[in-house]
Amino acid sequence: MATLEQVFDALQAGKMAVMVAEERPDAEGDLLMAAEQVTADHVNFMVREARGIVSVAIEEKRIRELGIPVVAANRRNEATEHMGALVEAREGVTTGISASDRARTIQVLAAESSTARDIVMPGHILPLMALGGGVMVRIGRAEGAVDAVRSAGMKSAAALCTILNEDGEAASFAELEKFAAKHALPLFFVKDLVAHRLAHETLVQRVSEAPFPTPVGEFHAVIYHNIVDGREHLALIKGEIGEGQSVLVRLHSECLTGDVFASSRCDCGEQLTRSMELIVRSGAGVIVYLHQEGRGIGLGNKIRAYALQDTGLDTVEANHELGFKSDLRDYGIGAQILRDLGVGEARLLTNNPHKIESLRRYGVKVARVPLEVIPHTGIIDYLRTKKEKLGHLFSNLDHQ
Repeated sequence: MATLEQVFDALQAGKMAVMVAEERPDAEGDLLMAAEQVTADHVNFMVREARGIVSVAIEEKRIRELGIPVVAANRRNEATEHMGALVEAREGVTTGISASDRARTIQVLAAESSTARDIVMPGHILPLMALGGGVMVRIGRAEGAVDAVRSAGMKSAAALCTILNEDGEAASFAELEKFAAKHALPLFFVKDLVAHRLAHETLVQRVSEAPFPTPVGEFHAVIYHNIVDGREHLALIKGEIGEGQSVLVRLHSECLTGDVFASSRCDCGEQLTRSMELIVRSGAGVIVYLHQEGRGIGLGNKIRAYALQDTGLDTVEANHELGFKSDLRDYGIGAQILRDLGVGEARLLTNNPHKIESLRRYGVKVARVPLEVIPHTGIIDYLRTKKEKLGHLFSNLDHQ
């Protein structure tokens, strides 16, 4: 595996990289390079060695400016690609199929000065539309390709080609590693671009703030706007927490059912109240309330999961039955909010090791402070599932 810095250096130098969505045995991979630097030799290498379809990933806004019709593939998949009509450069090509002709079309698509008048349809190059927000919105080929070349300081257009074996089947991850080693190409995961962007870009903005009295004490509320997906998050601040201080922190994912309606299906509301009390007692701290309901699956799916739990499934099994991972939450935006607030070390009120690891990955210094509630009858099975299947840390699960 290469570091992203090595990948960016290669892309800046006009070289290729191997891009893989995630580390799975059946993960597919692509040859990738900055579209603006593509030559006939590069296209020929893609066709000869990678064997897939030569495509160009460009941003959603740009693909619409060029007047390219877009169709989403009819697949139920979060990474479903949005593909455009095959295109050709209007000038500088002959039949359009040769390596030099396809390189010319790719360069036209990459040029910021190009307009809809500079391309014709149908052609021989497949445009892929990268959603606005890139990998922060979707872990897809197009989003990963565009974010990779943009992060390398290049124009937001990337040439890519799926890597196939000699038998025409998509290369496995092990085969992709061998391919990268054979051709001395850096290999990286699309998901690593998420952490890179969160660590190197500012994706939150303060939009409003005001005093915020609560039954347990006075706080100061600050609303943050995520400039990528438009979501708003809340920071409840107690006392002086900036200038690199070590303070109590609770990163709390929104739970309407538990926080507002005191549902007995989870311990979320009790954890939130307990965190606020501990922060007030300490004199300083912050609650970062993140808009990611139901471990990231949303309120509607959360209620569907409840219905499945009533048939005998546990909370993790219900998520899997709905087609989701056990936990989709990410704490990168929370890390950015803590950074904006000037928190030095987060003495994190949590039982979730994933949350600790996530914050550390985004550059936040973390020390855990246990946050356990009384394991009463209504939530004991839920807590045991979190311990056994999600690795949450509990000292005592003898219910009362």
